[in-house]
Amino acid sequence: MGSAEVMHSHGTDRAKTDHTHVLASTALILAGLLTGCTVGPDFKPPAAPDMPGYTAVPLGTIGIRTHGFGGWQHFRIGANVSAQWWRDLGSSKLNALIEQAFQASPTLVSAQSTLRQAQEIYAAQEGAMTYPQVDAGFSAQPQRFNPIVLGQDGKAREFTLFNAGVNVHYQLDLAGGNRRALEALAARAEYRHHELEGTRLTLAGNIVTAVVTQAKLVAQIQSTEAILRAQDEQLHITQERVRLGQGAPDEILALQTQVEQVRAGLPLLRKQCQQNEHLLATLTGRAPEDGSLPTFTLEEFTLPSALPLVVPSELVRRRPDILGAEALLHAANAEYGSAIARLYPQLNLSGSLATQTLIAGALFGPGSAIWNVLGQLTQPLFNPALPAEKHAALAAFDAAAANYQSVVLESLRNVADVLRALENDAQALAALAAADAAAQGSLQSVQRQYALGAASYVQQLIAQQAAQQTRINLIAAQAQRLVDSAALYQAMGGGIS
Repeated sequence: MGSAEVMHSHGTDRAKTDHTHVLASTALILAGLLTGCTVGPDFKPPAAPDMPGYTAVPLGTIGIRTHGFGGWQHFRIGANVSAQWWRDLGSSKLNALIEQAFQASPTLVSAQSTLRQAQEIYAAQEGAMTYPQVDAGFSAQPQRFNPIVLGQDGKAREFTLFNAGVNVHYQLDLAGGNRRALEALAARAEYRHHELEGTRLTLAGNIVTAVVTQAKLVAQIQSTEAILRAQDEQLHITQERVRLGQGAPDEILALQTQVEQVRAGLPLLRKQCQQNEHLLATLTGRAPEDGSLPTFTLEEFTLPSALPLVVPSELVRRRPDILGAEALLHAANAEYGSAIARLYPQLNLSGSLATQTLIAGALFGPGSAIWNVLGQLTQPLFNPALPAEKHAALAAFDAAAANYQSVVLESLRNVADVLRALENDAQALAALAAADAAAQGSLQSVQRQYALGAASYVQQLIAQQAAQQTRINLIAAQAQRLVDSAALYQAMGGGIS
């Protein structure tokens, strides 16, 4: 073997030995990952409310049969809510409108984008904190060396130092600060997920309310217009009677007052109807001027016969707002642990494997390999900011705990309010249904008397007005029963896919 071959062999052996040292150091780094601990308290979900129900008086059947609308309603304790709970209202047009809104609503798109942002932030930090950072580099550094600075004779020399290599850096998570930070980011991503679910639930509920309100207002406008037509006809008859000397002018004034009062109510109803159309268009991702929205009537809806009702201990595991508040509490707990970890020693490890020569073509050749491994341990001795950060994180946790308690209480109140609304509005609907039946019976009686000549046409007009006025109130009560039922689905946290 020639001398050149011997030198090449020795250089190759040294390069292999150097590479072995780097691999051994990297193995030690990875082994250290398993030895770290995690400081700070582990998160435990808050205890569920220990109560059997939401109201002091138990609720039973809350329905009433009213002219084909709705029927008896009862609660199904512990029943699951359908993921598409609005289908229980029986309107195919409503179902299609909500599905369109889920695709076009900018509010929902914003919530989805915010969730993706939180997930990507977590992924980015997980990569930065969990795995070693590896960088490859190349540099060419022209230099000039003058022996005079060392007290030697000779001319200045100029050369270029070429360097190519790989650098590895890792912060050993001895106290678990990185793990706590990632735990907090994961909890905040979970919060965004529940926020998205809450946005979807609220959007569906708002659309249901707007659609039912639209149907109610249209029906009330029609009944009001019928009253106005009857009053106009009654006023015309009175004017003729006065002209013929069979009535007093004061009768005309009294009727005109009633007519104009009813007429003044129509623009108000139309304004409410038009503004509700604008709201419905916006909820579904349309401009207010969009005229493609479908029309709705109360007759096309069905009052759900069975309403789901879960106990409070189950409610806190279903409602998006409660689950979101719990996720924020989890994040605050993890951030407190991260603040504690910053008080502990920090160990940074780094290593590099490179090749360095004075000639670019000699890179990666024998004898050009260089390497280094560095371990740096630091322990905070005097840093007033760190204890303050720990106390601030603890205060943030206390605030998140109080916020969670507030959200739970508000949710329980929401359910209780809806249950009482269902009960009382059912009673109101029953009374108004009875009044409507009586008004319709009275109108039919007067119509028969008029046909027999036993009642005047004016009496028939007055009976028609009374029946329409009662119908307006009944329409409002019917719509409220639908809105109350939808509100209970929302209060239960919506459906589970």
